[in-house]
Amino acid sequence: MANKFQTGFDEPLLCAMYVDKRLGGIQAVQTLSRLNRCYPGKDQTYVVDFVNDPAEILAAFKPYYETAELSGVTDPDIVLTLKAKLDGQALYDAYEVDRVVNVAVKGSRARPSELDAATTPVASRLLTAYAEAKKVFEAAGGDAKRAQAAKDTMDSLILFKSDIAAYVRIYGFLSQIFDYGNTEIEKRSIFFRLLHPLLTFGREREGVDLSALKLTAYTIKSLGEPALNLAVGEPVKLYVADETGSGQVQDKSRIALDELIAKVNDLFEGDLTPGDKLVYVNDVIKGKLMESEKLAEQAVNNTKEQFAASPDLASEIMNAVMDALTAHTAMSKQALESEKLRSDMKDVLLGAGKLWEGLREKATS
Repeated sequence: MANKFQTGFDEPLLCAMYVDKRLGGIQAVQTLSRLNRCYPGKDQTYVVDFVNDPAEILAAFKPYYETAELSGVTDPDIVLTLKAKLDGQALYDAYEVDRVVNVAVKGSRARPSELDAATTPVASRLLTAYAEAKKVFEAAGGDAKRAQAAKDTMDSLILFKSDIAAYVRIYGFLSQIFDYGNTEIEKRSIFFRLLHPLLTFGREREGVDLSALKLTAYTIKSLGEPALNLAVGEPVKLYVADETGSGQVQDKSRIALDELIAKVNDLFEGDLTPGDKLVYVNDVIKGKLMESEKLAEQAVNNTKEQFAASPDLASEIMNAVMDALTAHTAMSKQALESEKLRSDMKDVLLGAGKLWEGLREKATS
């Protein structure tokens, strides 16, 4: 069953549905309710379900039968309470919040370096605090008091990350209903939203972390057509190796990114930029596959070779391609029409795309 039936699909003539995947909660309601559209002469609907338990489907629809009722009332002051809690931890100050917000409100006029300069100091300070507490915890040995103090610091930082994510989510919902009339609350939402993805507690590394680097666009500028005359100027002497052993190990993340770009460039034909291809394979398709609990479970319980041979992987890739058809028509059509292309794309995802490793990390984190 194509995922497009789950949200936003409106076809009054639809009267039958074959279900071959797990559905639950609101997902079940949204999917099966595609059959509820009225049309002259349409007096029956059919659902042939190969997977789900009828009792679970009934339980999913039950809250929405006749009258939907809320179990309680959302308190708009929860945002104020959470703001006070986060501010009270003194992990940032008003100047740092304003510095990030002033860059963020510029939108597309802001340079990436400006946003990095605004957010990095806060993120680096918190990551350093976590790393130092982790070292103390690991070196505490039999000193229970010292170990507990370090663990409390680590836990508080992890909770802080969870709380700022909750703040962004709750404020985003309640601000559509309530006018808080307070710019400081809005500022915190912007600040927390940009800070959260940088707080990679437990995954600190030396140097620059390129694991979250994404190529989204590039610009080609003409620098003219210089004359390259080999006869002009003094001859250049050949390099002599006189500093053997003075080199540095190349950044593995940079190497992996370069390899991924090279691989996706060979997949598709037509007037497509390398950026388009990279975003489609590494963000759109891989992103949808990373959401699959079934694949995550298989990645944890199987070797990479066994996982690559799973028929579920090929099926999920096909589903992801179909989901992306509207937004990425050209590449999705090529993928739908060519089994070889889908196979090559699977190889890229398992190789340079690190899909198996990513699913294992997600399932065990």
